[in-house]
Amino acid sequence: MSISERKSQGRDPNNKRKKRVKPATTPEGRENQLIALAYDAAEERIRNGTASSAEIVHFLRLGSSKERLDQEDKKKDIELKTAKTEALESQKHSEELFANALKAFGRYSGHKDEEEEPEER
Repeated sequence: MSISERKSQGRDPNNKRKKRVKPATTPEGRENQLIALAYDAAEERIRNGTASSAEIVHFLRLGSSKERLDQEDKKKDIELKTAKTEALESQKHSEELFANALKAFGRYSGHKDEEEEPEER
């Protein structure tokens, strides 16, 4: 059996079974699958000693403390933006509740609501 025949049967030349993964149903899932395959291929080249210097430098940068701090900063920025958005939405909701409460107090004290139409007799 040739190497190409073994590959087509789900085996690589080293006689190891390859994982068969169903294609993702979303573009984002497919992208994640391709990224995982690229990482696997890069890892294999690093282990075999055939990786390019660019590949090695890429993974060295990912592991640096500066990169980890940058990633942490990005996560914090996202959390801050989310908190600001939630605060704005909460403020808007509070303003609506306050306006409704003022209208209710006005009706209770006998003042007509300006938006209400006068009753016909």
